[in-house]
Amino acid sequence: IKCMPMIVLEIGCNHMGNIELAKKMIYCAAKECGASAVKFQKRNNFESLTEAQRNAPHPHPENSYGKTYGEHRDFLEFTIDQHKELKDYCDELGIIYSSSVWDLTSAKEIASLNPQYIKIPSAQNNNIPMLTWLCENYYGECQISLGMTTEEEEKRIVELFSSYNRLKDLSILACTSGYPITCEESCLCEIVRIKKMYGDKIKSVGLSGHYTAPALDVAAYVLGAEIIERHFTFDKLWKGTDHSASMVPDEVIQMISNLNDVRRAMSYKEGLLPVEIVQREKLKYKV
Repeated sequence: IKCMPMIVLEIGCNHMGNIELAKKMIYCAAKECGASAVKFQKRNNFESLTEAQRNAPHPHPENSYGKTYGEHRDFLEFTIDQHKELKDYCDELGIIYSSSVWDLTSAKEIASLNPQYIKIPSAQNNNIPMLTWLCENYYGECQISLGMTTEEEEKRIVELFSSYNRLKDLSILACTSGYPITCEESCLCEIVRIKKMYGDKIKSVGLSGHYTAPALDVAAYVLGAEIIERHFTFDKLWKGTDHSASMVPDEVIQMISNLNDVRRAMSYKEGLLPVEIVQREKLKYKV
């Protein structure tokens, strides 16, 4: 019987800058949904954004928490002390804490908390200085998404981790960067391709999904995803760009139930099953 995949719920910035809401989401993910991990985001907005980007208006003003994009990002950002508070709360509840890191400063800060793993988002997987620092200084695991990533960039990531003998700490997640995306854009067979190319070299292969079709989680699992990462919210209509591509608690509970059903069904028959023996006596043609 297959193992259940690691279920990662990305709270990201869906907490809307409210740490008490973030804790409520952690509690729900751990105690009500039964997820494996929750994930946040950490950015140094002066390092990850240019001055022009900081001073520009939000591209979707209705979702902005400030007059400029920089003010919007600052409003949503937790300090490293707040991230420690969230990690301590996760430890208390028995759920894994992690965070995406969007720049070298944030990578260093999150690494100081010694999480089980750090996430490198698709937007930063070509940040070679940051990846190099993590390979040299952080001894936990890294999960990297491949959204918006060329074949050459993908090879460079794997070669870098290989050069530091860190492939067994690396998980690669298939991903299409869109919020949300269609079934056609989900390209789930990327899971198969990644497993074929790197499955025997790296720790695991997974999927960072931004789709809304619930059947795709099961398909990803059957195709070999060992990690399924989905955005998480309490309300898809809340203010913010990620809520519409996120799952609400009832959907997460149903997803995990579906995956458990599939896990129990993924087996071979070894001779006649007991249920068949009874039916054989009644129904089988007698030679």
